[in-house]
Amino acid sequence: MTTVAGPATDTPRTRTRSQKAILVVAGLVVVGIGGAVLTAPDAFHAGNGIDFAGNSSLLSETRAAGGALLATGILVTLGAFVRRLTFTAALIGATVYLAYGLSRLLSIALDGMPATGLVAAAVAELVLGTACGYVLHGNRHAGGNPAR
Repeated sequence: MTTVAGPATDTPRTRTRSQKAILVVAGLVVVGIGGAVLTAPDAFHAGNGIDFAGNSSLLSETRAAGGALLATGILVTLGAFVRRLTFTAALIGATVYLAYGLSRLLSIALDGMPATGLVAAAVAELVLGTACGYVLHGNRHAGGNPAR
């Protein structure tokens, strides 16, 4: 494909592959995290020095968030394969990842530096959220046209 400015560097086929790859990676990461938090919250959080000490209310809150993340991950992953879900998946992926990453930055400012693993999580969340934003931008016209 050639444009007035010269050859296009981001063909629709290339963009589609990169968008699919982003959604698959972003989706599977949150599926893994959500599944781990839902099924084994003690083990998942122990590496960052978080101890639930048998607090069933805290475990319930944590598992609920894990279930929500698992469902989010499934939807984001499906967006890589079901074209009519791509826009929604990218929107949800960008929103969830950026909300987590920005909330962690706010927590650092308000509460101080957490465990290294949580700082790394913030970086990964901001990167994946921005990547989902790229997919969202590439599909911005599809949001109003589900048949596209």
